[in-house]
Amino acid sequence: MTGPDTAALLASFDRQIAWCRLPAPFSARVLRRSRLWLESDAQAAAALAAVDADPSAAAVALRWLGGLHHLALRGLAPWAPLWAGAARDTPAEDATLDAQLDGAIEQAWLTQRPALQAALSLPPQTNEVQRSAALLPGLLHVAALSRRPVELLEIGASAGLNLWCDRYRHDHAVWAWGDAAAGLTLRCEWQGPPPAAAGAVLNVARRAGCDAQPIDLRQPTESLRLASFIWPDQSERLARLHAARHLAASWMAAAGVAVEALPAADFLRRELPARRAGHALVLMHSVVWQYIGAAEQQAITALVQAAGAAATADAPLAWLRLEPRGQDGSVELRCRYWPGGQDTLLARAHPHVAQLEWLEPASQGCTAAVQG
Repeated sequence: MTGPDTAALLASFDRQIAWCRLPAPFSARVLRRSRLWLESDAQAAAALAAVDADPSAAAVALRWLGGLHHLALRGLAPWAPLWAGAARDTPAEDATLDAQLDGAIEQAWLTQRPALQAALSLPPQTNEVQRSAALLPGLLHVAALSRRPVELLEIGASAGLNLWCDRYRHDHAVWAWGDAAAGLTLRCEWQGPPPAAAGAVLNVARRAGCDAQPIDLRQPTESLRLASFIWPDQSERLARLHAARHLAASWMAAAGVAVEALPAADFLRRELPARRAGHALVLMHSVVWQYIGAAEQQAITALVQAAGAAATADAPLAWLRLEPRGQDGSVELRCRYWPGGQDTLLARAHPHVAQLEWLEPASQGCTAAVQG
């Protein structure tokens, strides 16, 4: 029998398996074998269930998968050989592979428990740079509304890859933006028209970010931890991550920018009152809200609303959020803009923004804007 905590844990594994099945079948297989192991090992199940009262919101299954992937990235046997073949097509039924995974999972828990428990203690930090494909048109929307240079703040910034969303090339078939010679080009399956603000002038005058557990791209071990949260059978995502982290590290060094180890509410208490006249202040975050406790969520909301009430046409404030909305794991891009506080649904997207549907209302759109 399983208790309510274990039942919730197993249900969260079931949901994650379903989400991984098509885009990441090897990851789904690892999670499925892990779920069977947890069902038979009450002690291990209790340990994972104790990570968080809401294992789905805390993404305990992804923390576990990331911990195993981290062992493989460190070159440890038997995980490294198994993960090296992750991109290889395997039959839906493969008793040999299942047996290998079962043994590797049990051995990991027996021999690498401190490393796995360390992974379970931290939320996933994929810092998926593909989310810049949604965040960039959101910033263009703000630039068109404000006609001002942007000061960009990001909470839950992790390694800071998306703080530089304007530095990447964006090429989505129906529209493109950015330097064609950029070191990384982002592409997604774009549905709908180009953003009405595609021609807006975007000048990011300042950028700053914080995270409860920031990842320092200068440290090889930290970069490895960041890579561990990418599903191992998604080689394109891993390649994109490696390209982005090298670019972001160089940009951060040149600009003297670092992601601060600071709670989001404390960061905003300092930053929101410091906005400058003649600039649009943008608070941005992506797939981080669920990892912030309820009390801090309330504090952040109150801080932003108070700052919004004080916003003027010459010093506007925008709250740009790319966050999950619904059990299917999809995300919505929303922008709340002050003065006025109007909240606009700009897009719906795949959680990694492999696909994006642009929904900006025509009446909300702005054509090309000139910085004023």
